[in-house]
Amino acid sequence: MRSPHRIAAHPSDAPIDDDRSGDTAQLPASSYSNPYDELAALAPNPLEEFLHEEKDEPEADAPWTPPNHRRGSRRRNRFAGLPLAAKAVVAVLVATAFLALGDRWALLYAEHEAAEKLKDQMKLSAAPEVEIEGFPFLTQVFDKRVDKVKVTVPDVAADRISLAKVSATATDVTIDGDGPTSFTGALIGEMNGEVLLSFEDLNRELGASQVTFTGHGRDQVLARGTLPVAGHDLKVRADARIQRNGERGISTDIGGMSLQLGDLATYRPGTREKEGLHLSRSSAERVSEETAKAKALLSVPAIVERLGVPDSVVREALQSDAKLNELTGAPRFVNDVMGLNLIDVAMGHPWLLKKLGLDPALLKGLSELTRPVLADRLTLAFQLPKLPGEGTMALQDVSVEKEGIRVRIAGSGIGLGR
Repeated sequence: MRSPHRIAAHPSDAPIDDDRSGDTAQLPASSYSNPYDELAALAPNPLEEFLHEEKDEPEADAPWTPPNHRRGSRRRNRFAGLPLAAKAVVAVLVATAFLALGDRWALLYAEHEAAEKLKDQMKLSAAPEVEIEGFPFLTQVFDKRVDKVKVTVPDVAADRISLAKVSATATDVTIDGDGPTSFTGALIGEMNGEVLLSFEDLNRELGASQVTFTGHGRDQVLARGTLPVAGHDLKVRADARIQRNGERGISTDIGGMSLQLGDLATYRPGTREKEGLHLSRSSAERVSEETAKAKALLSVPAIVERLGVPDSVVREALQSDAKLNELTGAPRFVNDVMGLNLIDVAMGHPWLLKKLGLDPALLKGLSELTRPVLADRLTLAFQLPKLPGEGTMALQDVSVEKEGIRVRIAGSGIGLGR
């Protein structure tokens, strides 16, 4: 029986089993190589490196310089590395940008100069807006011809009213001057534009007595509101028909004017049959129903004459209430009373108006408010300002729209600054 192997305490002492002899043999320690030692020999020894570094003499310290965070040099290097074609493209783009900037500056300067010349020559309160179209502008300046120019003038004074907006487009414009900074004038070959007279401005300028203007149809304007007369606010109604007046103006034909004194009477300025101061239907019916008012009316001979009532019938009516009711109850009596013009008869009988419920002070105020005076207060007529220099400009069409009165204009050969 074979005895068990003994585990050696050290690899050099480990027994070797020899099958040939069957005995355990001991190898000398010098003939055995440890694999871990071989691996350690291949790897560098950190202790030796550390000791070696300590033995080496330290190098001289380099002077400290602050870090450079800018990338300009790197960018210059990148740009220097671009091919020649790319550099040419970049240069062209930069030059184009500067040319475009200079072109825009010259355009703004020319627009400013043109606006100032228009302001001075047309005596405007504010400089207009001038917009020169086309790009590039400098090529047009060198050619001394601009294709299109738009001009907008706000708030142009025109007689008693102001025009809300005057806008025009000029084409085929010839420039006077050697460059954008030496602009001296221009000649407009053709111009088309429009004028807007807004109802908002009319209400502010002509409607001081709370009169408002609104459009009605293509050529009619309605005026509605109140008008103070002798301390009374009378309701005013008028219709204005718009039409051309010559080459540069429009006129208004004021018609249908009336002033209503509440529900008592209506005043229509003028001398025709239906004009004057007339009782309303409700007032005429009250006269026929109230004895005192009927007798006061019949006691004026001029009124009796205009009513066409025989004197004998009037005398019986004044003496008998039954005869009075018979007279005033006739179907035509109310209409006949409404047809009376109280202005004519009441001038000599002011007490009659008071008897009928009207203020006698209205007689003087209404007599002074004649048709021309009232029409002048409501007129919308105006004349376009004359443009400077030679050339022609004329109104082409007048129309009434929701926002106001719009007028189309056209002209040619108009000089500016010449």
